[in-house]
Amino acid sequence: MGALDAVAGRVADGATVEFRPSGSSMVPLIRSRQQVVVAPVDPSKLEVGDIVLARVAGTVYLHLVSSVDPAGKRVQISNNRGRVNGWTSHDRVFGICVAVDGVTRPKVAGRTPAADSTDSA
Repeated sequence: MGALDAVAGRVADGATVEFRPSGSSMVPLIRSRQQVVVAPVDPSKLEVGDIVLARVAGTVYLHLVSSVDPAGKRVQISNNRGRVNGWTSHDRVFGICVAVDGVTRPKVAGRTPAADSTDSA
């Protein structure tokens, strides 16, 4: 079980979660240990460039949506360095990154349900 599995479970249950992921695959969008806020999302509203928390081939990633397939109800997930992780179905997309270090991500309004509270990981 990876570090993001517990976070994914909480987001899947409807919580908006704050945490500090580690790694460099999303630089400069997210740097290691920056605080991110991830909220539940309607996967049918995802767009290329969104940062999502999703399971691909058994691993949970906080990576970019690099392609969408509305008919197949799936999205392609990639890091910010050009590596494609693969396609995943809408039911394996847990949430969308709505803020990084207190700065709201562009174009996320209207794609997340109103959150009752924010949890810290």
